Amino acid sequence: MTDRSKPLSGEVIRPTSSMPAALDGFTALNELVDAARECITVHAVENTKQARIAAYENTEVARIKAAEGILRQYFDHTFAERRATTDAMFARLDAAIEAGDSQLISEVVKGVVDVAKSSPLAAMGDLGQIRKALDDPDQVWEL
Repeated sequence: MTDRSKPLSGEVIRPTSSMPAALDGFTALNELVDAARECITVHAVENTKQARIAAYENTEVARIKAAEGILRQYFDHTFAERRATTDAMFARLDAAIEAGDSQLISEVVKGVVDVAKSSPLAAMGDLGQIRKALDDPDQVWEL
């Protein structure tokens, strides 16, 4: 087997006007067989590499889809809670406005601002820890 970083090398036998010697024919046959073996080996190695890449791709796509599903569930749950909270806050704000209660209006507006400042992911902490959790097949997600 030849070194793959170097081009194949060999001696090209030039046709002569006379019949080549049996040894020259045997040498040419060996060169042909060696070149064919090398081609088959390279083809098999490259097919194996492509299969590994395809398997890696399939694994990573599955991981992405799993993470996407978990993140979608998290966002659906979190934003449903936030929606209920903000709906209640705005209902209280409307009631405070109708009642003319400036103290309650101030407190409700502060609450709305606090909700608006918080990100759903900020409560989860370090995103690196989230990645570790996503990589852990034993991780239990509770929503």
